Amino acid sequence: MAKVDLELKKAFVELQEKKIETEQKLKISVIQIESLKRSKQHAQMTEREITALDSTINTYAPVGRMFVLTPKATVEENIKKKQTTAETKIKTLEGQMVYLSNSLKEAENSLRELIQQKKDS
Repeated sequence: MAKVDLELKKAFVELQEKKIETEQKLKISVIQIESLKRSKQHAQMTEREITALDSTINTYAPVGRMFVLTPKATVEENIKKKQTTAETKIKTLEGQMVYLSNSLKEAENSLRELIQQKKDS
């Protein structure tokens, strides 16, 4: 009986750790998605402003701590790349969040089953 209790406690602790780890990963994913959405929104606003400019106006692209004279078309292209990169990262993170939430539900169900087994015995 004592051996069974030790095994149940060990399994309970492992499941609890998995649940906590999964919750932390979910929170990190949410924060990353919010950051990427802000970055994408910033790029969209910048693109809107740049497209409104005349093609003869000088544009500058940030390179480290300085700005370099860059053709307007190149700046627009870089902004679009930034947007598509953010979109793909967001989709990837959302897929990971679905997997993590399923994993979290599974861990919670396993914890419930362990508790129920403990109560029954």
